[in-house]
Amino acid sequence: MSREVLPTPEVLRPWIAGIGSVTVGDVPTEPFVHLPEATTKVVVRTGEHGIRTTMVVGPRVRASYHRGKRRASCVELRLAPGTVRPLLGIPAVDLVGRAVRLEELATLPARQLDDFLRRLEPEEALAHLAEVLPEWLADAADRSRTELVRAGVDAMTVRTGRTPAPVGDVARELAVSERQLRNLFAEGVGLSPKHYARINRVRTVLDFAGTCPWAELAAAIGYYDQSHMTTDFRTLMGVPPRSYFTGRLPVATPCQAIRRG
Repeated sequence: MSREVLPTPEVLRPWIAGIGSVTVGDVPTEPFVHLPEATTKVVVRTGEHGIRTTMVVGPRVRASYHRGKRRASCVELRLAPGTVRPLLGIPAVDLVGRAVRLEELATLPARQLDDFLRRLEPEEALAHLAEVLPEWLADAADRSRTELVRAGVDAMTVRTGRTPAPVGDVARELAVSERQLRNLFAEGVGLSPKHYARINRVRTVLDFAGTCPWAELAAAIGYYDQSHMTTDFRTLMGVPPRSYFTGRLPVATPCQAIRRG
């Protein structure tokens, strides 16, 4: 399996957090890991017979391990916080743990997006998105809510030299109640602020494992101690960090077909 980061057109960057391609050749012998994911993705998948499928993949609260993934190539568009509702016509929370064909979402925006993503080659589709998406989303989005949820996400994200802020502090900084902040996250991200921060921390452990001792890494990204980090990692990844990084993984299950809405 190979991954590649593709350039994101400048005009799409307020709405698309990143674009990548994933190609699976021969059936891999190693398990394929779906990591916990705090973002929603629109995926254009081309199967081994050239059949193109478009889908939306919602946030994933825990890792899953699979085997037998078939030959395919995918272009993935990671949606920025606050993009799901104006782009697809539904709140992000409705997509948590789901992979749904775009054509099955009973909203006009989703069906319009599906129409040209399936008709055009990925490169053409991206060029077309760059032409039509900014105006489309600018008209559909509530700018003030989008700015609030993005400020909240930024405050709950691990940064170099900065750990996620407590939810109450973030709410006060944004001049909203904690309940309002949870509602903003549910609509714009799909997760609660705490669960978003939890996934973000575990993804940071995955990115920086091996760069320093476990206890130092735990302290640097806001855990109480190494034990707290290990517990969180085991909950989201199914195994503790040492087991994961030495290849002692949970039993892999067969890849499943796309679940219908």
